[in-house]
Amino acid sequence: MRTLVTGGAGFIGSHLCSRLLKEGHEVLCLDNFFTGRKENIRDFLHNPGFELIRHDIIEPILLEVDRIYHLACPASPVHYQYNPVKTIKTNIMGTINMLGLAKRVKARILFASTSEVYGDPAVHPQKEEYWGHVNPIGIRSCYDEGKRAAETLTMDYHRQNGVDVRIIRIFNTYGPTMLPDDGRVVSNFIVQALSGEDLTVYGEGSQTRSFCYVDDLVEGMVRMMGNDDITGPVNLGNPEEYTIVDLARKIITMTGSKSQIAFRPLPADDPTQRRPDISLAGDALGWIPKVSVDDGLKRTIAYFRKELTG
Repeated sequence: MRTLVTGGAGFIGSHLCSRLLKEGHEVLCLDNFFTGRKENIRDFLHNPGFELIRHDIIEPILLEVDRIYHLACPASPVHYQYNPVKTIKTNIMGTINMLGLAKRVKARILFASTSEVYGDPAVHPQKEEYWGHVNPIGIRSCYDEGKRAAETLTMDYHRQNGVDVRIIRIFNTYGPTMLPDDGRVVSNFIVQALSGEDLTVYGEGSQTRSFCYVDDLVEGMVRMMGNDDITGPVNLGNPEEYTIVDLARKIITMTGSKSQIAFRPLPADDPTQRRPDISLAGDALGWIPKVSVDDGLKRTIAYFRKELTG
């Protein structure tokens, strides 16, 4: 297959490119390098099956491909709130451009949506049938509502134009190649612990999240793209649920750090609970995450320990 990965130099995208190359696919990696890094794809640059295209998906692009994994969008609050107008443009205009490309070349397209479409959920755990509880004018809405609108576009292109689509909703994902300044909780805590800084916990730390190791997520994405029976959306995440303060304590212990926990005011619209119901992924894709949070954290801590020591 000739496969396009938008956001392919990013954290998840680079792991996906690696998996696809190992399976013998020709991979076109498209990225504007807002949060993507060339270091993430450096090992692929001399692979004859890999091609890097520097491009912003807000602008149309003409390519010939068989499959499209559409991941391009900043995914952590510190990045997507840096330029919220650009974030929602990426989600809406970028997704229109990718769906238009899929329509023209008759490619199957997988849209990487997010658990953020559930907002601060009133249903727990979250099933795909739940419509969510999102503040449409809040500081997170450029991402939340942008992804919700992109899901709408994806299904409308499917219904109106017969585009072959897949939608996944990604829950918190972590692993090697995350940016040290990513702004997401796992990378924040590990970097702070390894640097001997206090771990920043917002509110009382009683809010919960579920953490999926990146290799498990990529396996789910590949299975979803290869499935001929379901368009989605399908939740992909690890249902192991932790309070933020418990995660902070776990990382302090695992790193052997002398760091303390520093509590800060809770940001607006921060979800109180987040855990996927993955029964649909299990039934339709035969997918369950295999890497425990403890094992995944060990690998991620080892990566950051190496990164921070140069």
